[in-house]
Amino acid sequence: MTFIDGSVEQPVDLQTLRQAGKNARIKGFVHNIRDMGEFSFLILRTGAYTLQCVYNPTYSKTPLDGLREGTCIEVCGEAVDEPRAQNGFELHIVDFTVISSPAEEYPFAINKKYLNLNIDTNLDHRPLTLRNPRQRAIFKIQEAVADGFADFMRQNGFTQMHTPKIVSAGAEGGANIFHLDYFDTKAFLNQSPQFYKQMMVGVFERVFEIAPVFRAEKHHTSRHLNEYVGLDFEMGFISGMEDVMAMETAMLRHLFAYVQAHCLEELAMWKVDVPVVDKIPAFTFMQAREIIEKLGRKPGKWDLEPDDEVALCDHVKRECDSDLVFITHFPAAKRPFYAMDDPTDERFALSFDLLFRGLEITTGGQRIHDYNEQVDKMRRMGLDPADFASYLMAHKYGLPPHGGLGIGLERLVMKLMGLKNVREASLFPRDTGRLQP
Repeated sequence: MTFIDGSVEQPVDLQTLRQAGKNARIKGFVHNIRDMGEFSFLILRTGAYTLQCVYNPTYSKTPLDGLREGTCIEVCGEAVDEPRAQNGFELHIVDFTVISSPAEEYPFAINKKYLNLNIDTNLDHRPLTLRNPRQRAIFKIQEAVADGFADFMRQNGFTQMHTPKIVSAGAEGGANIFHLDYFDTKAFLNQSPQFYKQMMVGVFERVFEIAPVFRAEKHHTSRHLNEYVGLDFEMGFISGMEDVMAMETAMLRHLFAYVQAHCLEELAMWKVDVPVVDKIPAFTFMQAREIIEKLGRKPGKWDLEPDDEVALCDHVKRECDSDLVFITHFPAAKRPFYAMDDPTDERFALSFDLLFRGLEITTGGQRIHDYNEQVDKMRRMGLDPADFASYLMAHKYGLPPHGGLGIGLERLVMKLMGLKNVREASLFPRDTGRLQP
């Protein structure tokens, strides 16, 4: 019998390695080997950084013969200060041990600064291309975005939840929903945690989730995915949708500061211009249409077209020096059944979008909390309340005025980093033609 005591080996960080001096020891991948004649540079890649190692026959015991990129090795050596090295020091190899060797050579060079691959080749070889430090940096920034969101939510009294992704009814309805065979009944992949967020307002008052969302939309554009990660929150006892907008403004201010504090190297690698969030300008949908018309464009009647969003954001950047803009009071007929109508003009809903550098990243608003009002609106929209019995249970037994929103994580990262395609911000993207890898 053996016992596992829970002792774990931690990855070696750069500071610890540098302080180890002659007793430096580290495991990683051979990222590149450069023969300089009398000596060689071996660039070692770990899960967090790359490190310049020096092989020199005068102090290195084991020759580099047979090593190639992708080989996993453990290096023993001496950490020596070197201001010209990326990390301010380098590792002089005394000895190394091969842990595992690749069966084949890479089909392309992943050790270049820029991969220079078309997007399909990049995505087809994702297990390899993500080993490129610049590609990997996208997802360190994405991690910080999600962590910054969660950090703010917890600081402001939100409880994290985990909602089902197999459901009996879609929150958004319509044709953009994936159907499943679920034993002897029909089921769907969830389009949104909306129903569960509202139910949990009656339990925790404030809730958030970071989880996948599924949309069966037959789009094949640079801004659409069929599976993406949603950053969602819902909050109770609001005075109006402006409370939700204020919460998002404060959250983004915290989130961007969090990313800057935790991703200095990755932001520099991509030359990311992180916005400073003070106050975010807001226009109603009708005001936005007027601005777009003055810019010489014909705006969409019921929603903003992609080119409208770009033109509007360019205008706001010039006039207000803001990378973000809220658009409020969308036509009620084009918003979901749970969106509260504006009591002063029922043609419009208390619903908003947030645009960031020319792209919608958020949809949110105030929800209907009154049971009878919600049932009446369902019927007006041709829905049978009996199909939503568990959802309406929360309303029937009392909910406070509440609202919330959903943010597309990949879209937010795409616009933050200036990526050209949302698939670049998805680890393993799913679209109309991609189920692998």
